[in-house]
Amino acid sequence: MPRIDAPTVAEHRARQRRSLLDAARALLAETGSAPSMAAVGRRAGLARTSVYQYFDSPEALLEVVVGDVLPDWAAQVRARVEAAEEPAERVWAYVEANLALFAGSEQAVAQALVRVVDPQVLRGPMQEFHVRLQGPLREALADLGEPDPGAVADLVDAMVVHASRATGADHVEGPGGAGDPERASALLRRLLGGYLGDPPGRQGDRDVSDAGRGGRGRRRAGGPGRS
Repeated sequence: MPRIDAPTVAEHRARQRRSLLDAARALLAETGSAPSMAAVGRRAGLARTSVYQYFDSPEALLEVVVGDVLPDWAAQVRARVEAAEEPAERVWAYVEANLALFAGSEQAVAQALVRVVDPQVLRGPMQEFHVRLQGPLREALADLGEPDPGAVADLVDAMVVHASRATGADHVEGPGGAGDPERASALLRRLLGGYLGDPPGRQGDRDVSDAGRGGRGRRRAGGPGRS
């Protein structure tokens, strides 16, 4: 009889299932390809046959991974936004939270899932993810007085993606690639600072911003766009 490492069989199975999902997620980030059931089992400390007790096939496993990681990413962003108080600070928290995801190993997971999961399987979860992710941004933009928060939210998302790619902060060269999220943050602060009223941020962002301009054109005390 297998050893039960939890107070109940149900809790034991939940822990094992969690270990398998974490193992699949880690292998996706490391290899950029769909892991075999044997590899997932080895990473989780289980036999390949045991993996099939939880997932019928590699495709079923990946489908559950999609349903596991997307809500987690949205929750990470929402937590950062909800921790901020003022509307402009909430918008900037959204930007920085997304930059952190682009610069971390989670981006490698996202890129791998796009490559290995059937687009039909991804479509529904991705649409739901987009709605959940953008919700707090749209609310913050509306509170800021933006008359078209939906359109501006799409623009902010596009700017985050392009800034991450332009600065190498999105691991586009493959898992473990070097990136520069601070440079991406400084670039977006220059672009969005006037619109947001120069929301508070790390001094490092300002230093990188100034260095990127060769020390020229430092902000006036009132911030960009202010007299």
